[in-house]
This record gives sequence, structure tokens and C-alpha cells, in this order.
Amino acid sequence: MLLLTASFVVSQTAKKGAVTPVATVKQAKVEVYYFHFTRRCVTCQAVETESQKAVAALYPAQWKQGAIAFKSLNLDDKSSKAMATRCKAEGQALLVISGNKRFDLTDQGFLYARSNPAKLKAELKKIIDPLIR
Repeated sequence: MLLLTASFVVSQTAKKGAVTPVATVKQAKVEVYYFHFTRRCVTCQAVETESQKAVAALYPAQWKQGAIAFKSLNLDDKSSKAMATRCKAEGQALLVISGNKRFDLTDQGFLYARSNPAKLKAELKKIIDPLIR
């Protein structure tokens, strides 16, 4: 899924009063989604926390620029239903999405978030690195 945001910069030209809009487009190339329910266990909370920390630590420049985004969505909220359908998340899920590519890291998230966060970080890196090159 590509997320597009545009910001417009207005520049004054040499002619008096002439204004020319200049558009700059920033694309979020990789999105990491964590889908969960309202009622959550310690491991579920750790999957969200550790995944978000890993993405921010591995890709600080891309994170700051918006080229990589992390979104946590509650499946019990009606506002999250459309995104869950679009991402094919039928339950708790840790997904990495870029364009039409979808990677499901749910098993790795629940396996490593509490016992070995460094391994979860490595799994995320293994998936995301080729997507941002």
C-alpha cells in the first residue's frame, strides 16, 4: 500500500505579485501494521512495542521522512475495519506491506517479542531491507 502526502510550497517569482505553486511529493514506501483487539495480553502488547521500536531504530531517517510507517489498529474499532479488509487481516496480525507485496510476521512477532526482541528486529530487517532499496 502506498501512502501519498503532498505539501505545497509557494514561491514568489521576479514579477510583482506572481505566485507559482511548487509541489513536493513524499511517499511512504513501507508500512508496518499491527492489528490487535481491545483486550490484550502482555505478549500482544510486546509485539506492538518491540516491532515499533525495531522499525524506528533500524530506519531512523526513513521513519522521520515517512518512507516507513508503523500503524497499530484496534480491530474492535469500526474505523479499522476497512484497513483490516484491505490488508487481509482477519485477526491479530503483524504485517509489512509495500505496494502489492504483503508479508505476515505474526508468528515471529508472538514467538520473539518477549523472549528475543533482537530476533524479531532481525526478522523485520530481513523483510524491510529489500523493500527500501
